[in-house]
Amino acid sequence: MSDNVYGITHVVGSSADGMSQAIENAVSTAAKTVKNLEWFEVSETRGHIEGGKVAHYQVVLKLGFRYEAKH
Repeated sequence: MSDNVYGITHVVGSSADGMSQAIENAVSTAAKTVKNLEWFEVSETRGHIEGGKVAHYQVVLKLGFRYEAKH
């Protein structure tokens, strides 16, 4: 096992197309600016209801990233 150090950041992904797409949106957007993303954990799910139907999904994620070692 390596001696890595990790950080965690929280993000909220959203989508009208479902929870999986909300997760994908959050991860793909975060990956543009956060280096070394390695894992995610869904910590909350919620949604918006319109006309008695689910209209929008929100998913709160913890994203784990690895700090780069300085040599």
